[in-house]
Amino acid sequence: MTSTVRAVAPWWARGRVLAALAVLTAGLLAFHRVVPNAVGRVGSLVEAFLPWLGLVVVALLGSALLHRSALALLALLMPVAVWTYDFGGLLLPEPQPRARDLVVVQHNVSDENTDPAGTARALADAEPDLIALEELVPSALPEYEKALAPEFPYHEVRGTVGLWSKHPLTGARPVDIKPRGIAEAWSRGLRAEVDTPYGDLAAYVAHLPSVRVRASGLASSWRDESAGLLGEAVAVEKLGTVILLGDLNGTVDDRGLDPLTSRMNVAERGFAFSFPAALPLARIDQVMAREATVGHIRTLPATGSDHLPVAARLTLD
Repeated sequence: MTSTVRAVAPWWARGRVLAALAVLTAGLLAFHRVVPNAVGRVGSLVEAFLPWLGLVVVALLGSALLHRSALALLALLMPVAVWTYDFGGLLLPEPQPRARDLVVVQHNVSDENTDPAGTARALADAEPDLIALEELVPSALPEYEKALAPEFPYHEVRGTVGLWSKHPLTGARPVDIKPRGIAEAWSRGLRAEVDTPYGDLAAYVAHLPSVRVRASGLASSWRDESAGLLGEAVAVEKLGTVILLGDLNGTVDDRGLDPLTSRMNVAERGFAFSFPAALPLARIDQVMAREATVGHIRTLPATGSDHLPVAARLTLD
């Protein structure tokens, strides 16, 4: 009888496939803007779920340990470093409240919400200065107005978006962010001035068109066009301090929102995945600011909507 002895590959030869996958993951995290968007908007689709590449890193780490591959473990230092650089700061705890802070709440309440009054009370429980709502329907609007009136005496509604405030509102007007391809009546943008204890600011509330994931890729052309129109409105805003609250149907990494993210600050801490409410995978409900810092963003408990509400603390410059 003869026995065979399996040769053990040296450390530098084991796990080469895992190491290659680690390098590819690091490259995708670091250079996601290189992924083309011309066909199927694949780049935007990747960017919508970019933080979840951290799970790929975890899976590769488990495989590297299982195979005892020093090569793969060394290669994994690359995606770990890139992911930490891109998203690690979001894991830090909320900073201490400071002077000149405002708390704001953003929520797509859903046009199918069967409990508007309960939703309004849940949002008010966060004790914000401002509440922005989208998908307001005429039948539910009186319930929101009644429930929020005691704590938020000022409010403005244009089309299906509204803003409730503890501070006086003036100069309210609709903002035209309607894409050219939409023929029916469509009003999803609002701008108002807020007289806060720290000075006036311009508050924008917006609901950008939905995107769809199809076999051909990501259908987001209307969303991208609407984001461009909103970005132009913010660019010509005369007041220095601007806040934007809205269901933007995109993450802050998605290049489709570049007209906004290139002009405004986004949350420095907090992931606050808000959609879908049953299994949140991405934050498409956003709070952005100009001449103000969005220090932290978090989700609030579920309401009767398919979105989770988000609350953010802003510090005015």
